[in-house]
Amino acid sequence: MRHIISILMENEAGALSRVAGLFSARGYNIESLTVAPTNDPTLSRMTLVTTGNEQIVEQIVKQLNKLIDVVKLMELNEYRYIEREMMLIKVHAADAGREEIKRLSDIFRGRIIDVTPEVYTIELTGTGEKLDAFMEAVGERHILEVVRSGAMGIARGDRVLRA
Repeated sequence: MRHIISILMENEAGALSRVAGLFSARGYNIESLTVAPTNDPTLSRMTLVTTGNEQIVEQIVKQLNKLIDVVKLMELNEYRYIEREMMLIKVHAADAGREEIKRLSDIFRGRIIDVTPEVYTIELTGTGEKLDAFMEAVGERHILEVVRSGAMGIARGDRVLRA
């Protein structure tokens, strides 16, 4: 099963390395990882996606809580949550195909952020499934390059992760 773990951690050199090391030392896979500073410059928020059964994820959470850099964490799957990912995608868009690519971008609520005579660069946000569906609709032969952020998540309502 897929699990999203949101971690509030000290914004210090080596903190990310210690989390990644914990996973690699135990043979756990990180499906995606995003990290950035929060409104408090001393803290960073990491969103980590992994897969495994309940026992494996429980063990991961216990090990993460032991790390000195971790201030607090929340397994988002235990709550109602919002998940988003961002993708930048370069697609071949020449001649008659330009209008079709623009139409698909509009349907998926993407934004064309760069235009050349033969290439569109599109910014798209949504769930991983939405981004996958867009790539499928565009077609592999049109895709030149893809950059994805990985999942980010936040609990719905008044449930917050803070120190």
